[in-house]
Amino acid sequence: MDFQVVVLAGGTTKNLIPIVSKEVPKALLPVANRPVLSYVLELLEQSNLKDLIVVVEGQDAAVRVGGWISGAYVDRLHVEVAAVPEDVGTAGSLRAIAHHLTAKDIMVVSGDLVSDVPPGAVAAAHRRHDAAVTAMLCSAPVSGPSESGSSTGKDKTKKPGRYNIIGLDPTRQFLLYIATGAEVEKDIRIQKSILRAVGQMEIQADLMDAHLYAFKRSVLQEVLDQKDTFQSLKQDVLPYLVRSQLKSEVLLNGAPQPEENGHQKGNSQSNQAMLSQILANASTPSFHQLYGLGTNGSARRTHKCCVYIADKSKYCVRLNSIQAFSDINRDVIGEASHLSGYTFSSHNNIIHPSAELGSKTTVGPHCMLGEGSQMGDKCSVKRSVIGRHCRIGSNVKVANSVIMNHVAIGDGCSIQGSVICSNVQLQERVILKDCQVGAGFVVTAGSECKGEALAKKEK
Repeated sequence: MDFQVVVLAGGTTKNLIPIVSKEVPKALLPVANRPVLSYVLELLEQSNLKDLIVVVEGQDAAVRVGGWISGAYVDRLHVEVAAVPEDVGTAGSLRAIAHHLTAKDIMVVSGDLVSDVPPGAVAAAHRRHDAAVTAMLCSAPVSGPSESGSSTGKDKTKKPGRYNIIGLDPTRQFLLYIATGAEVEKDIRIQKSILRAVGQMEIQADLMDAHLYAFKRSVLQEVLDQKDTFQSLKQDVLPYLVRSQLKSEVLLNGAPQPEENGHQKGNSQSNQAMLSQILANASTPSFHQLYGLGTNGSARRTHKCCVYIADKSKYCVRLNSIQAFSDINRDVIGEASHLSGYTFSSHNNIIHPSAELGSKTTVGPHCMLGEGSQMGDKCSVKRSVIGRHCRIGSNVKVANSVIMNHVAIGDGCSIQGSVICSNVQLQERVILKDCQVGAGFVVTAGSECKGEALAKKEK
């Protein structure tokens, strides 16, 4: 399949501070003790999409991500790691590597996607429709805050509900309207030409744009060149292509389409012949084909914006907030355990053979305890992931939390709903609820914290 794949792996994304750092960029954040980027790379490999460009924001982050990839996938994937400046946006990242794009079709996927939807199915739908763009849509997550999401309850009550408003044709194959993060109180403006052409539109607010797209390369490059203010694929490029699909300004396959006010005489007969061919070849011609024939023999430029809608049973979530980081870790050792790549014990958990447990210590179902970690006596772990080489004292309670590698936890600590980054030290009797503790931080004995982000000051 002649597809090049671009994986947008991000950098040290601001909304993930303090759990990201210079040492652990977003792509290397652990999900069930594996870098989140590994989930996308293995998903692509399963669809035999192995020619990849991984784009990382920031030179230091790119070196770290490249080092990990070269060790983990040396004989499995052909990966080129490209560094781009920070905060250029997804469209800006593609502009920066545009000279590397040579295939007829380009697949672009976010490196923070954890999913079991086969990208090959999206690629096949894109080719079948000869689309300018095909977007993967999946069911919006039920729990957790919105995509911009803060994890605090206060913010959730103040802001109006934000949804992805998506308009589909009756066959649910074509994308007619998209507004991401739209406020439902506001009016939705839909172009009359699209409504007239398609007849009716299905509006949905329970689907999300998974940030996995197939683009015709000629279209993508032209939009990036001509619309140099566009920064985001999701907010700028995709809505532009959807809005303009019946008055296309892009060159398909690198050649201009017939002008709208073309030579009417010559076109009339050819359009009639084209209509006959369309009707003969398709039980239901697409509205693009019929609209493109125009009236009075004049041809119109159109391009197709298609969707691939994942089955509701599929898992599809992006790690784009601290809340999502916690949710995905919980899911991958819970209801979506098939994604973890691990074999679970009869107790429905994963305890590495080299891990050591003290007497009367219990590790419940949907938990993970990494290589070389040690726990003292009378500890309790529920629905949590504990990384490698952690040292945990006695009478420690851990629930609904993620603890990364080389963490030292003193006796009598209680950790609930929190994320503890690598090389953190919690002294005795620390109580944490709904907190994030940045790498290398020391929490002093007897501290009680709720809803706080604790981290070293950046030098």
